[in-house]
Amino acid sequence: MKPVFLDRDGVISIFTPDDYIKKWSEFEFLPTAFEGLKKLTENGFDIVIISNQAGVGRGLFSIEDLQNITQKMQQELKKHGAEIYKVYYCVHKKEDDCNCRKPKIGLIEQFIAENGEFEREKTFFVGDADVDIETGIKSGLRTILVLSGKTKLVDEVQSWNFKPEFIANNIKEAADIIIKETKKGE
Repeated sequence: MKPVFLDRDGVISIFTPDDYIKKWSEFEFLPTAFEGLKKLTENGFDIVIISNQAGVGRGLFSIEDLQNITQKMQQELKKHGAEIYKVYYCVHKKEDDCNCRKPKIGLIEQFIAENGEFEREKTFFVGDADVDIETGIKSGLRTILVLSGKTKLVDEVQSWNFKPEFIANNIKEAADIIIKETKKGE
């Protein structure tokens, strides 16, 4: 198994700063999402989405709405040659203090419990925010920050406690880095 962990909003789909993607009609793929995820799929990576979706816990949309968005997203990606292996969501509010809300590593631990251990030091976590990078580092993974979502400028990283190993403009560039770095390590 060759997992690669990706955040959803800001990496695959648009990031909505003051709102949640509550239904499929609000979901919009980022311009390089199809190409980037197809490259990962073609190179034998198991794409795993790890995403905080507190809108469910806040009652703004239902778990069924979230499942519908996920199913339609997967169908669209499949049409473009990209496969999603697994999807893990934390649907809790920040105040719930659960162990699955990023930057905690509960969803990575759940993946390992269900799928077995993998070579963490060769595995990437791609995200658009400090919590994604922190989750990756705390899980022993390599990290790539994409500037296509919450974080827009490289300078924003200066104040972070956990800094990404790589910074890319989008998921396509991140996929290129992952493929290159993986081949280097083989």
